[in-house]
Amino acid sequence: MQPELEIYQAIIKGDQKAFEMIFKTLYQPLCQYAYSFLNDRNEAEEVVQNTFIKMWEKRTELNVQSSLKAYLYSMVRNGSLNRLKHERVKRIHASQQLIVVETARALVDEKVQAHDLESKILDAMKALPEQCRLVFQLSRFEELKYQEIADQLQISVKTVENHMGKALKLMREQLKDYLPIVLLITPWLL
Repeated sequence: MQPELEIYQAIIKGDQKAFEMIFKTLYQPLCQYAYSFLNDRNEAEEVVQNTFIKMWEKRTELNVQSSLKAYLYSMVRNGSLNRLKHERVKRIHASQQLIVVETARALVDEKVQAHDLESKILDAMKALPEQCRLVFQLSRFEELKYQEIADQLQISVKTVENHMGKALKLMREQLKDYLPIVLLITPWLL
């Protein structure tokens, strides 16, 4: 019987001394092998430790075809490649999460700006004289035509036009700091 085959059979039977011997013999070379894939000593040691743990836990199920050493090297290679694959998936997931966070942040910023702008528009409307504000609201928010507004308020179309001109002028003055944004969102302020 070859010594490696004897060690293999002893490990299958639960011989801890045989397991310790193979561990002490192959631990450092396997760590170097794992390091050649991972370029990280701690990760390499973790892969090798996990390999030995799996080997011990599944010792009765081991199916070593050529040699125990080749079997362990194969397990370490597979463990290292799985670790690399897992890290790649984590990086992809992290970059996708970053995109989601940045998109959400942009949406929140837009909503805050829209809310601030809406508040400024309402404040500017409150500053309008009552009749101007009423004509403005009927025209821009209820989308009534000047004739319909004139009929509803029992004033002339010319008076409606004058109130709208005054309202738009005052609104532009009140919102001058926000005018580029306002004009994109509310072209009716032109």
